[in-house]
Amino acid sequence: MTVNRRETFLLALASAGATLPGRALATPKAAPSSTRARWGATVEGQRRADLGNGTYLNPVLAGDRPDPNVLKDGDDYYAAFSSFLYYPGVPIWHSRDLVNWTPVIAALKAPIGNVWALDIAKHDGRYFIYIPVLDDNDPGRALKTYVIHAPSMKGPWCDPIDMRIDGLIDPGHAVGEDGKRYLFFNGGNRVQLSDDGLSAAGKVQHVYGGWPIPENWIIEGFALEGPKITRKDGWFYMFSGQGGTAGPPTSHMVVVARSRSIDGPWENCPHNPIVRTASRDEPWWSRGHATAVEGPDGKWWLVYHGYENGLRTLGRQMLLEPIEWTADGWPRATGGDLSRPLPKPGGAGGAHGQPLSGFNPDAIGNKLTFWAPRPGYLDRARIAGHALTLTGQGTGPADASPLLFVAGDRSYEVRVELELDGATQAGLILFYNEKLFCGLGVGPEKLHAYRIGQEERWPAGAPIDTRRLHLRLVNDEDVVTFYYSRDGKRWTKERSFEVAGYNHNVADGFLSLRPGLYAAGEGKATFRNLAYRALQGVSDSVRP
Repeated sequence: MTVNRRETFLLALASAGATLPGRALATPKAAPSSTRARWGATVEGQRRADLGNGTYLNPVLAGDRPDPNVLKDGDDYYAAFSSFLYYPGVPIWHSRDLVNWTPVIAALKAPIGNVWALDIAKHDGRYFIYIPVLDDNDPGRALKTYVIHAPSMKGPWCDPIDMRIDGLIDPGHAVGEDGKRYLFFNGGNRVQLSDDGLSAAGKVQHVYGGWPIPENWIIEGFALEGPKITRKDGWFYMFSGQGGTAGPPTSHMVVVARSRSIDGPWENCPHNPIVRTASRDEPWWSRGHATAVEGPDGKWWLVYHGYENGLRTLGRQMLLEPIEWTADGWPRATGGDLSRPLPKPGGAGGAHGQPLSGFNPDAIGNKLTFWAPRPGYLDRARIAGHALTLTGQGTGPADASPLLFVAGDRSYEVRVELELDGATQAGLILFYNEKLFCGLGVGPEKLHAYRIGQEERWPAGAPIDTRRLHLRLVNDEDVVTFYYSRDGKRWTKERSFEVAGYNHNVADGFLSLRPGLYAAGEGKATFRNLAYRALQGVSDSVRP
């Protein structure tokens, strides 16, 4: 179930055109690295921020990486993101230079609800992740705060612990000048923690009122949230998000306040907001929810998220911007609108991203995640011999708890071969939530085409006399075409959809449109030869 966040804050205080089946039309070509727009390229042609010449171009981690939180741990950096109803949840990525990132683990296996913006902390040699959760199954305690901890960021992570801190979101861990531990929350609230960091040691206190946003600014709402505390040169700095994380492109922003004491008073930065999308013409919309971190070069950086102009379906992507400190001790962002390459922070660099093709033994969690799974969900999937066998659930994509992955390219192609076993329907989909998806499925006797969360009837899916079929989708900047083939060589186009409206501003939920697989019914489906490749789309041409 997806939730209207505006409603939850009260607790906390596309159309398409179908075509008849026919022979496949020409599709975008894979983009060679020598002509791949302005970005570098990595495995499968996926775009890469590192340009290989000492500069990078945002996003540093493409695709849906909402509410990024970064922990500096010696020479290592770890990032974690909101995972909402995707499980295994709380994905953790690693970097040595803040630009090149690789996955580590998904730290949360047990479904506990809708996971929102969290916080990573290290204290006395142990690692903690503070997790706010919307629990629709407990109306008396709809918003809860959990914590998990581990001896290493690689785990093993303990089972989630209910901290009994309710009605708040967006925790940010801090240690005061007295050595006591605190969690800061949305709305300028704070709770002191026990010394072990696993429970509250005091009542909720209101300690900060935010920065007064001019009345004529076009924003979604005041929405003071995402506080992250940094201590530097005798000051505590609180970096917060305001303005709303979606809505108008100019909504979100980063504001800063500081205090000599963890207890305040908090003084607002004189040049707030230090980051904001000022115009819908900029390449990144709704920039905000920032963590300040010292880079490997000793300089300081902001890590935050934003929507790519005109491509909200990709979700909120992770951005990196340099900051400098003024003579009077305030941070000032220096990356402009992020339209141009910026000097890298330095560091070792290395590999980036992960292959999205194939079914490796560790694919579930690091790559593939279930949407809104039921208890015991991991038992539905078995990977062996480079094939995925998925037990059916529900009657179609909406209640099948599909298995999905994050795509960060503007245009891409996905192919898979599937085989039905028993009374099963299975297929290839683009999924936002249980009410908004499109795709192509195979049943025992016909194809099933889906648009805006419903099965198409005019025209209905084509009759089919095989239980083994190849499926393919081409997403060319939110214009998606589905194909099928008996041999994986000669393709028939089933139909095309326009999916730009499959995003948060239409459907709420703060999610992204993800490709993936589903199996519904009482049998099983086996998927083989999953293949992903980035494509050169309309807007991916070389630019000066």
